[in-house]
Amino acid sequence: MPFARLATATTPTCHIGLGLAAVGRPGYINLGRDEDLPAERTVDALRERTHALLDAAYAQGVRYFDAARSYGRSEEFLAGWLKDRPGLDDIVVGSKWGYTYTADWSTDAERHEVKDHTLATYERQRAESDGLLGDRLDLYQIHSVTPDSPALTDKELHAKLAEAAAQGLTVGFSTSGPAQADAIRAALAVTVDGEPLFRTVQSTYNALETSAAPALAEAHDAGLTVIVKEGMANGQLAGPHAPDVVKEIAERAGLGCDAVALAAILREPWAGVVLSGAATTNQLASNLHAAVVDLDDDQLTRLATLVEEPHAYWERRAQLPWH
Repeated sequence: MPFARLATATTPTCHIGLGLAAVGRPGYINLGRDEDLPAERTVDALRERTHALLDAAYAQGVRYFDAARSYGRSEEFLAGWLKDRPGLDDIVVGSKWGYTYTADWSTDAERHEVKDHTLATYERQRAESDGLLGDRLDLYQIHSVTPDSPALTDKELHAKLAEAAAQGLTVGFSTSGPAQADAIRAALAVTVDGEPLFRTVQSTYNALETSAAPALAEAHDAGLTVIVKEGMANGQLAGPHAPDVVKEIAERAGLGCDAVALAAILREPWAGVVLSGAATTNQLASNLHAAVVDLDDDQLTRLATLVEEPHAYWERRAQLPWH
């Protein structure tokens, strides 16, 4: 299993990964993008930014890199970086299928991505991912599984995924929405020939949205590697947007709000990899300080007061503009 490579890593940042959702396409829902990215978000400009982030992340001990078919050209950018830097055999590369990018490199498209968890989409997107990443693809996840996803019941799809797993590809799933815990538990029950199908789960968990925690603990206990995404709630826990509690703890620690937000996740015993969604190298450096933040019981209690009702959290997230 590729994540075993992280188990023997000695750098304090080895359990922080870099997600490319924010830099693989010109439009996304993270707050502060006008300040984070160049005014001209050309393909070349974002390729250069992505490669700079990957270089900085690797140099600072990050060993997991996360892309998706729907993250614009993220797989292409990552593949180009890997090609130019042969010999990086200590990293883990993950991507996701199930959403098709439809914005055509625009920030104001009517629809930026279309979800489809059918076998036909898997086969098409698997071929696309393989064409870019080839044998560097370690992990392939179903993107944003919800309890009603056909990917949870499609036996033909399960057989194809099991076939890929038998050939050495790690198969996983990610989740979104207020019923993440239900989706995780349903996925844990999926088997092929009596064996569990999925080996990883990637879910949203942060100081505002903690509802998936019990199910993620169950997944960890079942042997899955847990990857945490959106640890800063699409920028709501970073910099000027952070709640006062986070700002106060960060000021006392002499670090950024982002480091505090990610540190609270890293302390969870079930959290295998926590993703940074940095769009600049300065943000990345600040995120990586999370590995050395030591939160005390009083600070954790104060952070727990920020938890929101899941439906309210996800409803507000759905209103975030693509920009």
